[in-house]
Amino acid sequence: MINAVLVFNNSGQPRLTKFYTQLDTSVQQRLISEIFTLVSQRPASACNFLPLPPLLASSPSSADTQAGPGPIHNDTPSLVTYRHYATLYFIMISTSTESPLALLDLIQVFVEALDRLFENVCELDLIFNFETLHATLAEMVVGGVVIETGLETVVKGVKEQGKVPRRVETGGAAMSRLGVGRFG
Repeated sequence: MINAVLVFNNSGQPRLTKFYTQLDTSVQQRLISEIFTLVSQRPASACNFLPLPPLLASSPSSADTQAGPGPIHNDTPSLVTYRHYATLYFIMISTSTESPLALLDLIQVFVEALDRLFENVCELDLIFNFETLHATLAEMVVGGVVIETGLETVVKGVKEQGKVPRRVETGGAAMSRLGVGRFG
Protein backbone atom coordinates (compact mmCIF):
# COMPACT_ATOMS: atom_id res chain seq x y z
CA MET A 1 0.00 0.00 0.00
CA ILE A 2 1.12 3.53 -0.72
CA ASN A 3 0.88 5.64 2.42
CA ALA A 4 1.76 9.02 0.88
CA VAL A 5 2.77 10.75 -2.34
CA LEU A 6 4.85 13.90 -2.05
CA VAL A 7 6.27 16.31 -4.61
CA PHE A 8 8.83 18.94 -3.58
CA ASN A 9 10.83 21.49 -5.47
CA ASN A 10 14.59 21.82 -4.96
CA SER A 11 14.01 24.37 -2.16
CA GLY A 12 11.83 22.00 -0.15
CA GLN A 13 8.51 23.65 -0.94
CA PRO A 14 5.78 21.02 -1.24
CA ARG A 15 3.92 21.02 -4.56
CA LEU A 16 1.80 17.97 -3.73
CA THR A 17 1.15 16.21 -0.43
CA LYS A 18 -1.31 13.34 -0.52
CA PHE A 19 -1.55 11.07 2.53
CA TYR A 20 -3.54 7.85 2.28
CA THR A 21 -3.14 6.99 5.96
CA GLN A 22 -4.34 9.05 8.90
CA LEU A 23 -1.60 11.14 10.55
CA ASP A 24 -1.75 14.21 12.73
CA THR A 25 -0.97 17.42 10.87
CA SER A 26 2.08 18.07 13.04
CA VAL A 27 3.44 14.58 12.26
CA GLN A 28 2.79 15.14 8.54
CA GLN A 29 4.72 18.43 8.61
CA ARG A 30 7.68 16.93 10.48
CA LEU A 31 7.67 13.93 8.14
CA ILE A 32 7.65 16.16 5.06
CA SER A 33 10.58 18.14 6.44
CA GLU A 34 12.57 15.03 7.41
CA ILE A 35 12.02 13.27 4.10
CA PHE A 36 12.99 16.31 2.04
CA THR A 37 16.17 16.70 4.11
CA LEU A 38 17.08 13.03 3.60
CA VAL A 39 16.33 12.97 -0.11
CA SER A 40 17.85 16.32 -1.06
CA GLN A 41 21.20 15.52 0.58
CA ARG A 42 21.73 12.32 -1.40
CA PRO A 43 24.00 12.37 -4.44
CA ALA A 44 22.48 11.75 -7.86
CA SER A 45 24.36 8.43 -8.08
CA ALA A 46 22.76 7.10 -4.87
CA CYS A 47 19.99 4.50 -4.74
CA ASN A 48 16.42 5.84 -4.95
CA PHE A 49 15.22 3.83 -1.94
CA LEU A 50 15.48 4.82 1.73
CA PRO A 51 14.22 3.33 4.97
CA LEU A 52 11.47 5.35 6.62
CA PRO A 53 12.70 8.10 8.97
CA PRO A 54 12.43 7.30 12.70
CA LEU A 55 9.43 9.63 13.03
CA LEU A 56 7.05 7.03 11.58
CA ALA A 57 9.15 3.94 12.21
CA SER A 58 8.18 4.21 15.89
CA SER A 59 4.45 3.90 15.24
CA PRO A 60 2.11 2.25 17.78
CA SER A 61 2.06 -1.02 15.85
CA SER A 62 5.85 -1.38 16.20
CA ALA A 63 5.40 -1.63 19.98
CA ASP A 64 3.17 -4.66 19.37
CA THR A 65 5.96 -6.51 17.56
CA GLN A 66 8.41 -5.94 20.46
CA ALA A 67 6.11 -7.84 22.82
CA GLY A 68 7.14 -11.15 21.28
CA PRO A 69 6.05 -13.47 18.52
CA GLY A 70 2.75 -12.63 16.98
CA PRO A 71 1.23 -11.34 13.77
CA ILE A 72 3.49 -9.23 11.57
CA HIS A 73 1.89 -5.97 10.45
CA ASN A 74 2.54 -5.40 6.75
CA ASP A 75 0.45 -2.23 6.58
CA THR A 76 2.90 0.04 8.41
CA PRO A 77 4.95 2.47 6.32
CA SER A 78 8.52 1.27 5.88
CA LEU A 79 10.06 2.56 2.64
CA VAL A 80 10.68 5.86 0.87
CA THR A 81 11.03 5.65 -2.91
CA TYR A 82 11.88 8.79 -4.86
CA ARG A 83 12.95 10.16 -8.21
CA HIS A 84 14.46 13.58 -8.98
CA TYR A 85 13.54 15.35 -12.22
CA ALA A 86 15.10 18.78 -12.92
CA THR A 87 13.53 20.97 -10.20
CA LEU A 88 11.19 18.45 -8.55
CA TYR A 89 11.42 15.42 -6.29
CA PHE A 90 8.63 12.83 -6.63
CA ILE A 91 8.42 10.73 -3.46
CA MET A 92 6.29 7.77 -2.39
CA ILE A 93 6.07 6.34 1.11
CA SER A 94 4.92 2.73 1.09
CA THR A 95 4.59 -0.47 3.06
CA SER A 96 6.86 -3.47 2.70
CA THR A 97 4.26 -5.15 0.48
CA GLU A 98 4.92 -2.73 -2.41
CA SER A 99 7.75 -3.39 -4.83
CA PRO A 100 10.25 -0.50 -4.83
CA LEU A 101 10.94 -1.04 -8.52
CA ALA A 102 7.22 -0.93 -9.30
CA LEU A 103 7.01 2.35 -7.39
CA LEU A 104 9.85 3.81 -9.46
CA ASP A 105 7.90 2.80 -12.55
CA LEU A 106 4.74 4.37 -11.11
CA ILE A 107 6.61 7.64 -10.53
CA GLN A 108 7.87 7.51 -14.12
CA VAL A 109 4.36 6.98 -15.50
CA PHE A 110 3.04 9.79 -13.28
CA VAL A 111 5.66 12.24 -14.59
CA GLU A 112 5.21 11.13 -18.20
CA ALA A 113 1.43 11.56 -17.89
CA LEU A 114 1.94 15.09 -16.55
CA ASP A 115 4.37 15.78 -19.36
CA ARG A 116 1.80 14.72 -21.97
CA LEU A 117 -1.05 16.62 -20.32
CA PHE A 118 0.93 19.87 -20.05
CA GLU A 119 3.06 19.42 -23.19
CA ASN A 120 6.50 19.70 -21.56
CA VAL A 121 5.50 20.05 -17.91
CA CYS A 122 7.31 22.45 -15.62
CA GLU A 123 6.98 23.35 -11.95
CA LEU A 124 4.76 26.34 -12.71
CA ASP A 125 2.26 24.06 -14.44
CA LEU A 126 1.91 22.09 -11.21
CA ILE A 127 1.55 25.23 -9.10
CA PHE A 128 -1.13 26.91 -11.20
CA ASN A 129 -2.94 23.74 -12.28
CA PHE A 130 -2.95 21.66 -9.13
CA GLU A 131 -6.33 20.20 -10.12
CA THR A 132 -4.70 18.40 -13.04
CA LEU A 133 -1.91 17.18 -10.77
CA HIS A 134 -4.41 15.71 -8.31
CA ALA A 135 -6.62 14.30 -11.08
CA THR A 136 -3.63 12.52 -12.62
CA LEU A 137 -2.67 10.98 -9.30
CA ALA A 138 -6.30 9.98 -8.66
CA GLU A 139 -6.39 8.14 -11.99
CA MET A 140 -3.42 6.07 -10.84
CA VAL A 141 -3.84 5.60 -7.08
CA VAL A 142 -7.06 5.32 -5.07
CA GLY A 143 -6.93 4.96 -1.30
CA GLY A 144 -3.26 4.01 -1.44
CA VAL A 145 -3.82 1.20 -3.94
CA VAL A 146 -2.41 1.40 -7.47
CA ILE A 147 -5.28 0.97 -9.92
CA GLU A 148 -3.78 2.09 -13.23
CA THR A 149 -0.27 2.22 -14.67
CA GLY A 150 -1.08 2.49 -18.37
CA LEU A 151 0.14 5.87 -19.58
CA GLU A 152 -2.46 6.25 -22.35
CA THR A 153 -5.30 5.23 -20.03
CA VAL A 154 -4.25 7.73 -17.35
CA VAL A 155 -3.91 10.60 -19.83
CA LYS A 156 -7.25 9.74 -21.45
CA GLY A 157 -8.99 9.59 -18.05
CA VAL A 158 -7.73 13.03 -17.02
CA LYS A 159 -8.67 14.54 -20.37
CA GLU A 160 -12.18 13.07 -20.10
CA GLN A 161 -12.57 14.78 -16.73
CA GLY A 162 -11.85 18.12 -18.41
CA LYS A 163 -8.96 18.83 -16.04
CA VAL A 164 -6.39 19.78 -18.69
CA PRO A 165 -5.75 23.54 -18.88
CA ARG A 166 -4.75 25.44 -21.96
CA ARG A 167 -1.22 26.77 -21.78
CA VAL A 168 -0.36 30.35 -22.55
CA GLU A 169 3.31 30.61 -23.44
CA THR A 170 5.09 33.63 -21.99
CA GLY A 171 8.52 33.28 -23.49
CA GLY A 172 9.22 30.03 -21.67
CA ALA A 173 12.92 30.75 -21.12
CA ALA A 174 12.49 31.15 -17.37
CA MET A 175 10.45 27.96 -17.04
CA SER A 176 12.51 24.89 -16.19
CA ARG A 177 11.18 21.74 -17.85
CA LEU A 178 11.30 18.45 -15.96
CA GLY A 179 13.20 16.68 -18.72
CA VAL A 180 11.26 13.43 -18.61
CA GLY A 181 13.17 12.03 -21.56
CA ARG A 182 16.45 12.30 -19.63
CA PHE A 183 17.06 9.50 -17.19
CA GLY A 184 19.81 9.81 -14.68
